[in-house]
Amino acid sequence: MKKEPAANEKEWELRLYVAGQTPKSLAAFANLKRICEEHLAGKYRIEVIDLVQNPSLAVGDQIIAIPTLVRKLPEPIRKIIGDLSNTERVLVGLDLRPVEEERRQA
Repeated sequence: MKKEPAANEKEWELRLYVAGQTPKSLAAFANLKRICEEHLAGKYRIEVIDLVQNPSLAVGDQIIAIPTLVRKLPEPIRKIIGDLSNTERVLVGLDLRPVEEERRQA
């Protein structure tokens, strides 16, 4: 019998929308990379989309603020706005940590 892989064993497809090489954009990418290495090692892909170069790409994922992280896979799509410096918030937002666990740690 084939066992269904756990959510954290699937390939994660993440899109980070930024506007140029601003300190906030760079911080968001660095924070995302760190979180992915700690919690999704080898099981993720990050696509960085610079809206200064391609502003029309914001329409597809309905981006209204930047930086914004969009989790494309696994579904459902989830969005997190900001520089991703609050690791616990990002883990809950990505569904890597249940909300109940965050409340217990607070």
